[in-house]
Amino acid sequence: MAEVVIRPSRAEDCRQVVRLIRELAEFENLSEQVKISDQDFCEDGFGKDPFYKCLVAEVPPESRSQDGPTIVGYGLYFFTYSTWKGRNIYMEDLYVMPAFRGKGLGKKLMSAIAQAGLEHGCTQMRFAALDWNRSAIDFYLRQGAVDMTATEGWHFFRFEANAMRGLARGDSGSDQGPAHV
Repeated sequence: MAEVVIRPSRAEDCRQVVRLIRELAEFENLSEQVKISDQDFCEDGFGKDPFYKCLVAEVPPESRSQDGPTIVGYGLYFFTYSTWKGRNIYMEDLYVMPAFRGKGLGKKLMSAIAQAGLEHGCTQMRFAALDWNRSAIDFYLRQGAVDMTATEGWHFFRFEANAMRGLARGDSGSDQGPAHV
């Protein structure tokens, strides 16, 4: 296989990256949850106030499958903050098309995200993996990651838009907050 280039994504890559996001969601059996349009994704990453950064793995046109894409993987990340450790980088997605796996592209993308974090003074790189995706979990552990659920018992939560609206109005769920709040 010819040399794959890991590079920052550009606005013109958004359509191909969204295609990969949909492939990842299908692999995770969560395709119905993908609601982002190509246009919104592009605006969120390349508009006035970008919410994320993205790296792509690109093969030369002669290495793609017949009429296939040249962008064959991506790593999407953003910066966040830990009140205990300071600056963090969060890897939202890491995905390589099945035909291009086993060639080190996932590690190259993840290494480039780690490098971006270090360049911005981050002390940790955080991400999540589905509990059934053993090959991904094993891959991350081999790279030196710590499974926070296993070692410290952390659970990650989210509020969907309707729950956020209810919470913002003050009428969501129980009136009792967590014991430490």
